Amino acid sequence: MGNIVFIDVREPQEFARGHVQGAINIPPSDLMAGAPQLKDIPKDSKLIVYCITGSRSNASINILKSLGYENVENGINQKHVEAKYFS
Repeated sequence: MGNIVFIDVREPQEFARGHVQGAINIPPSDLMAGAPQLKDIPKDSKLIVYCITGSRSNASINILKSLGYENVENGINQKHVEAKYFS
């Protein structure tokens, strides 16, 4: 899938109920703390961020941009992401 990173910004218990294959779980609180999970992810990577309705992922995009990631897209939710990238 190239240089695409899928980020699920739901809480860990939501993530545990199902998520996009290969997604990294980074809740908004972790993003605001600097997202240590992304330390090895190049800043030019394409990040696809999703949650349940797209609102948490939309807010998370701003945080990711403040961390230096510019190529960030709101994937809305798991179903949308899977339809676009895995079908």
